Amino acid sequence: MVQLVVKKKVFVVVSILCLLVACKDEKKNKKQILQPIDTVFESYYNFKKSVNPLEATKAGFHQYNDTIANYVSDEYQEVLKENYSAFLKELDAYDETMMSKEQWLSLRVMRWDCTIKLQGLENELVTIASPIYDLPSFELMPLLQIQSLHLYVAQLGSGGSVHPFKTAKDYENWLKRLEDYLLFLDTSIEKMKEGIAKDVVLPKAIVSKMIPQLQEFIHTPVDTHLFTKPVRNFSKNFDAESSAKLQRAYYSFVTNRLIPKYKKLDLFLRETYLKEARETAGLWALRNGKETYDYLVKLHTTTNMTADEIHKLGLSEVQRISEEMELVKNKIGFKGDLKAFFNHVRHRKDQMPFAKPEEVIANFNAIQKRIAPQLKVLFGIVPKAGFEVRRTESFREASASAEYIPGSKDASRSGIFYIPIPNVKAYNKFSDEALFLHEAIPGHHFQLSLQQENTNLPEFLHPESMGVFVEGWALYAESLGKELGLYKDPFQYFGMLSMEMHRAIRLVVDTGIHAKGWSREEAVQYSLEHEAESEENIIAEIERYMATPGQALSYKIGQLKIRSLRTRAENELGSAFDIKEFHNQILNSGSLALVLLEEKINRWITAQQ
Repeated sequence: MVQLVVKKKVFVVVSILCLLVACKDEKKNKKQILQPIDTVFESYYNFKKSVNPLEATKAGFHQYNDTIANYVSDEYQEVLKENYSAFLKELDAYDETMMSKEQWLSLRVMRWDCTIKLQGLENELVTIASPIYDLPSFELMPLLQIQSLHLYVAQLGSGGSVHPFKTAKDYENWLKRLEDYLLFLDTSIEKMKEGIAKDVVLPKAIVSKMIPQLQEFIHTPVDTHLFTKPVRNFSKNFDAESSAKLQRAYYSFVTNRLIPKYKKLDLFLRETYLKEARETAGLWALRNGKETYDYLVKLHTTTNMTADEIHKLGLSEVQRISEEMELVKNKIGFKGDLKAFFNHVRHRKDQMPFAKPEEVIANFNAIQKRIAPQLKVLFGIVPKAGFEVRRTESFREASASAEYIPGSKDASRSGIFYIPIPNVKAYNKFSDEALFLHEAIPGHHFQLSLQQENTNLPEFLHPESMGVFVEGWALYAESLGKELGLYKDPFQYFGMLSMEMHRAIRLVVDTGIHAKGWSREEAVQYSLEHEAESEENIIAEIERYMATPGQALSYKIGQLKIRSLRTRAENELGSAFDIKEFHNQILNSGSLALVLLEEKINRWITAQQ
């Protein structure tokens, strides 16, 4: 039994050791002495919730609502190592004959998860179980300008995200969580100092983006501060005395604890860390950088592809999509070359028609209405959870990409599609249809909501999990636009091609930055030459790849696999191919490593034949 200590709080994680009985003929009696595999799955999910309390809250489990795990601490990482190792040992006692084929598939997913996470924990640069989308974090580089805990906590602290603010207990829990968060910030500063000593530091470009993000938290008056917003928006069931008490507590905490901590972090970044930050962009420049990137490639693609293989695939896909773009450009009647057409699309005034952010949101809601009648043609099941579009919060908008945050599994909280609109008059809508299909319906909202609402799956398969499946599905969803009645406007179809090109470019620039020694500027220039995104957006994207190596590879690798499986099914089944059932087979087992997904679809094709 392992105990996890966080800021003098002790949590019994879970007893995960197999209850074996001493006997001479262990193999003969194995079935009698092992606990049911569903019990192992339950124990695993209890463990995962306990070590990632924010994910537990997101999933609707509230027993850890007063905690944020200090996931970059040495103690925390030791807990993970012990538990992942013990779970793998326990799984070795089971074989395929002991369970249903669905359970066996879930066991193999669990084994993959434990194995790949343990490999990350044994890497000297990486730590696993960041609360942000289950991504790995760098132990000595724990804070980033994107997908970083300090940004996620600000989302939560605004009162508009997954942490509930309905009862006095909810408000008290959040203050306790903030105590843990302050400890995390202190630990992060110490880890970054250790990184300086070991010459493991972030690129200067990333640090330069982090510093401005802190200013809103430091200089905003307490009565308009983001972190006091929950106590300025009480529900009607709060009496005046309770409201006043909680407001005093929040104002005091923000004034006396939180703002001073942000000032400390800001001073450290400005006066110490920025001076030591590196000029290089990629992992290749760090000690153990190549091995770390190889690991991250495997983690994010669930394949054994090398960085060179992915780089070559990316170049091939860029060429293929460029040829399709040429056809659209010619159809529109543009006479210049493709690069000139990119600039033409970037600056066309009719593609930037909005005067208010609310108009951008309304455009996405209109897209949802247009596809609604066609969804039943492609999908036999739809999520119970609701869905809404929101503007990204101002403090992170400049460096943010569009993203989707799932609702709760009981559908009481809607899924949210966040769209950054830093300059509404410069907002270009040419790719909005494809973006909606990816982030919302039938992309992330369908896949993630159906996954967590599926009562036939072990609960550990309900959260987001493997990016190559999650993002691969969302990119595949973009290709369904014509079948859903979209892309009638050639600029919107070009927008879809542009988004696919964007993901193909990622294969080239991510591997270029981290395996081939490309500079930030080389990656930016390559993107500018092959896609229609603005330079501002491209710079933000390139810096995202610098901060989260390998993650950007998952989109195209996953999409290509799902598309190839559909093509195989269509060819082999002919008139018997059912698109609704194919999509159901893709979506009804949770997030799968690609090798497991391929095995499953091949079995389904054989069964249909």
